Amino acid sequence: MSVTPLETGFRARLHRLARTTGILAIALTLGASAVPSAATAAETPPPDDASTVELHVSAGLHGTVAPGSSTSTLVTVRNETGSELSAGRVHVEINPTPLVDADAVDAWLDDETAPGSFTELGSESTDPVEADGSATTSVDVPSTALGDLGPGVYALRAELTGATTGGPSADDEVDRDATATSVVVVRPTRTEPVGVLVPITATPADGVLLTADELAALTGAEGALTAQLDGVAGTTAVLAVDPSIPAAIRALGTAAPEQATAWLTRLDALPNARFALQFGDADAAVQAQAGLTGLLQPLTLAPYLTATNFPLVRVTPEPTDAGDETPAPTPAPTEVPALPDDDELTALDGALPGLLWPRGEIGPDDLAAFETYLGDGTTTVVPSSSVGGQSSAHAVAGDHDLLVTDASTSAALSDAAAETDSAARERLLAAAAAHLFLAGSRAPGAPLLVGLDRDETRSSAALRDAVSAVDSPGFDLSLVRDAAPAPVAVSSEPLPTGALDVANLLADEQTLVAFSSILTDPQVLLASERIRILRTIAVGSSGQTFAERVVAHRALTAATLASVSIPPSSTIQLLTANADLPIRVRNDLPWPVTVRLTASPSDPRLEVKPMIETVVQPYSTIRVKVPVSARVGSGEVDLRLSLYSPSGVVIQSEQTVRVAVRAEWEGIGLGIFGGLIVLLIGLGVVRTVRRKRLEAAVAGAADAAALEAAEPKDGRGE
Repeated sequence: MSVTPLETGFRARLHRLARTTGILAIALTLGASAVPSAATAAETPPPDDASTVELHVSAGLHGTVAPGSSTSTLVTVRNETGSELSAGRVHVEINPTPLVDADAVDAWLDDETAPGSFTELGSESTDPVEADGSATTSVDVPSTALGDLGPGVYALRAELTGATTGGPSADDEVDRDATATSVVVVRPTRTEPVGVLVPITATPADGVLLTADELAALTGAEGALTAQLDGVAGTTAVLAVDPSIPAAIRALGTAAPEQATAWLTRLDALPNARFALQFGDADAAVQAQAGLTGLLQPLTLAPYLTATNFPLVRVTPEPTDAGDETPAPTPAPTEVPALPDDDELTALDGALPGLLWPRGEIGPDDLAAFETYLGDGTTTVVPSSSVGGQSSAHAVAGDHDLLVTDASTSAALSDAAAETDSAARERLLAAAAAHLFLAGSRAPGAPLLVGLDRDETRSSAALRDAVSAVDSPGFDLSLVRDAAPAPVAVSSEPLPTGALDVANLLADEQTLVAFSSILTDPQVLLASERIRILRTIAVGSSGQTFAERVVAHRALTAATLASVSIPPSSTIQLLTANADLPIRVRNDLPWPVTVRLTASPSDPRLEVKPMIETVVQPYSTIRVKVPVSARVGSGEVDLRLSLYSPSGVVIQSEQTVRVAVRAEWEGIGLGIFGGLIVLLIGLGVVRTVRRKRLEAAVAGAADAAALEAAEPKDGRGE
């Protein structure tokens, strides 16, 4: 239900112009005495144009009424301003000229243009609505008002008048007139069966498999995956499930969150028909356009299994043949974890075989490629826009079997399933009903299909409303596939650079295959790379275009290839003739890597050990000691460094480090050090000799004094 807030339109400009003119007239008439009033008015903040009053209108059951019956229309007033909205009046009108095709429906809903004139169905007063609140008014429509309308789609309009916001002063009172548009579908009891295809997908943050924490959140009471099952429960919706979801749950084994295993059990128990999308919802069309001979699949899911999370089973090894008549001893039984294989991890209970739901941009060659992928009996889901507007659910293009979803109905219903506001959702459901009616009129009595967009954020209420509004009780997809098909021609343009993008992604993958030779188990890297490629070419957008996802993935691949390297280094000083140069090697991967560091000097004056193999632990940098010998006393030499895998794959191409050789400094240093030692020894000897002489002199003086004191004095007798 589109909203036209008239306060931002021509009428509002007239009101503001009239108020401004009045203020100026008062100011001119009263002179200076009017200045305070003008100042007061200037202090009143103008209404915020972003704060509006919205109007929504709906009629009948999701926009559908039976011919000649009475009904009611619901008009919802939503006040998004900061003040109370006063009482007003709503008028509901219908245009008795039918909208004859999808373009006419879109022109009315998008641009409010429709042929013919409107007649009033009724009007009612509205109650005041508090700020940021809403209120709903019902306008009854008697059967006589719709009695002359035959089956068809009719433009519906509602208008709110007389409601204002602001204070009692005319200076800040704002008229809040608004209009809303929708459609009414007058149709007899539905005769054609209608089914809805609902994709169930979930994209992990790292682009590989959903983690335990992500699964716990998605399958919890308020989780998005829980909402998907809640929304389809009790309907005949056909589920298109990404097998990476059950694979992520099963790969965790006993470590899987309880709510995740309960979600998977509930999915298996639902009676709804279902089929499997390609792993990661990868697009089969772009793979066919790239000339692939088979659909891309995960290389292996084994790296995501933890043995301790699975029960042990007793296994008896086969006895070995001794090669003679002596029977070989029977090996003792052993217990090993019961690890599931890839088929067991991705299995979807009750899935219909041979179904593909690619992006809609396909051609006849793509259909032929699909049959080489899945074999005879392949059925491709395509939008009606790819087959000239044909709406019948079952069609055939040459020898290729198709299921056709009505494009206009699918778009409107997808918007409704994504709309969280119930009042706004009713307009989208009415639009979907209108497009579905027109599709049925093009193929009377034939079954119809609607395909919802990939959307991982739908609420359960919105999804349930969308599916329940159009699906038929007892719809059976198998019966539709068995029904007589309508002949069609497939004509649509493929993605402009899709084939080239896939070729580039696979070329990057081959580069990573060579790079992964530095790992003990290359699959820990390559398995996740393949899954990321599948998600990069997925049908769902995840908020990015196909081209944006390709660019992001290729950037991630480039970062991976640069994750093991020799960081740039400044000039290394070599002060001795023989030493170990410390060369740093960085590993930004989450696994240990084994690399070979090669070194070669640019000048024979420096001898270097040519190759050193080392192991670098995850997320760490080590210093590899490279033994060198200098043949000259001094000079600068370039040391060329490279990294290789143990199998000889170049991990980092040649990088140059400057080495400043100062080997003569070793002799100079030793000479200086020896001179210092000699000097210190000499000083010690001199000091010792001087001390000895001083001690001898002191002792001699003491002896002389004692001798003198012992002799008699001259000239004295007894």
